[in-house]
Amino acid sequence: MAARFVASPRGARRARRLAVTWLEERSYPPSSEVSCAVALVVGELAANAVQHGRVPGREFALRLTLDTAGGSVRVEVADAASAKRLPTAAPTSYPEGESGRGLLLVDALAAHWGSTPRHPLGKTVWAELSLTAGEGTR
Repeated sequence: MAARFVASPRGARRARRLAVTWLEERSYPPSSEVSCAVALVVGELAANAVQHGRVPGREFALRLTLDTAGGSVRVEVADAASAKRLPTAAPTSYPEGESGRGLLLVDALAAHWGSTPRHPLGKTVWAELSLTAGEGTR
């Protein structure tokens, strides 16, 4: 599944809702651990694309890939900001800080995550989550 969204808080919410609906159509109900984890990861990556990767007039993209044989779902969020440094690790954050914990959550929920440059411009931040509850997470 692939879709594009306006780089706004509303676009980030729509991306999260679409991910939950897409998983429900594949027998992962909204209350399942898989759906909740994917919703959180999509929400965090989409929010980062809106807040840190926004380029005026450009959208962000969401791609979801279900690999039932491999037991995973891959989330990819692409934005148009290529001047920003690609994330390589979850940042450390002070407990009282109001932001900075999104990638810590992604790191905790995903079996693997990272980022790649997107050509001709931008970057894609991706995360792979296990379809088996509690498995593959850190």
